[in-house]
Amino acid sequence: MLPTGIHPTCYAHEARVLITPRSRVWLAILIAGLLAFPLAAGPYMLGVFTHMFITLMAVYGLYVTVGMAGQINVAQSAFVGVGAFATAKLSEYGLPFYLVIPAAAVITGTVSILFALPAARVKGFYLALTTLAAQVVFPIVILALPMSWLGGLVGMSVSPISIGSLTLSAPIHFYYFTLAFVALLTVAVFNLKRSRFGRALLAVRDNDVVAEVMGIPVFKMKVLAFFVGSLFAGVAGACLAYFLQFVTVTSFTLFASVWYLGMLIVGGVHSPVGAILGVVFITLVQESLHDIANSLMQSGASGGVLFALTSVALGGCILIALIFEPRGLAHRWQVLRTAFQLWPFPRN
Repeated sequence: MLPTGIHPTCYAHEARVLITPRSRVWLAILIAGLLAFPLAAGPYMLGVFTHMFITLMAVYGLYVTVGMAGQINVAQSAFVGVGAFATAKLSEYGLPFYLVIPAAAVITGTVSILFALPAARVKGFYLALTTLAAQVVFPIVILALPMSWLGGLVGMSVSPISIGSLTLSAPIHFYYFTLAFVALLTVAVFNLKRSRFGRALLAVRDNDVVAEVMGIPVFKMKVLAFFVGSLFAGVAGACLAYFLQFVTVTSFTLFASVWYLGMLIVGGVHSPVGAILGVVFITLVQESLHDIANSLMQSGASGGVLFALTSVALGGCILIALIFEPRGLAHRWQVLRTAFQLWPFPRN
């Protein structure tokens, strides 16, 4: 639904992400707010936003695999771990970050193909089990390899990022560093649906039999969906490794993969806006519960119980989203946006 006076004259105009001048103004305000945020925020909030940006990169990858191609993936945390360990290993050779991060993304995408080949031939429950195998195999392989290779159970340290004479160490440095990468990936994921590759993924998701008849190589598209989604996970893992400056296999669990998928479900599977809204919403709920628990513990109450119930509360958010808004927060946002554009006229 577009405001009165907006009439696309060609497909390129109609397919724009930002059609109206008002939407471009709001985007400029959002960018200005994110750039100015460190001026009013402390180190803790900068750390929260940095971790949220990294999480959003990983969920973007899930959007490509699950939302666009319809391929269930419950191993996104393992692919983030591959990117993190690849970054830690490559940083030992003194390579700059602008070479390490693309290399880590390609390594992660290549590893994902090993699991995408069998996963692309099955559907539904069996597809979930196939991707689950990647999550299970990841820590086994890391721990089975010699400690001198990937650190084993101890983990690996990551060399800090150096840009000329500046070494990134302060929270504000990592905030802007991850903001730059999440902005780049946001542009990529919003434009992906408009590309020929993106339209092929949507056709495979809607009906792979019809897509095959139309000449779309379904098997190839499914494998490429895992590969592209893992590229996003590799970038997220690289940024996480640089942010923490230490990686260990216990940081990339099945629990984390489930939460990545849960964030996408809460936000809306079929829209990149859903990935953004889901990550922001779950992060706000999680941090709010942690703040309440910290306050209770400081006052002498049993805040530890609330810490334990945080996962239960977040799981409840997923259940509520599935029951009352199965299309996610992105659909609710679209309804409010349409009502705002049509105001003061009625919608029916």
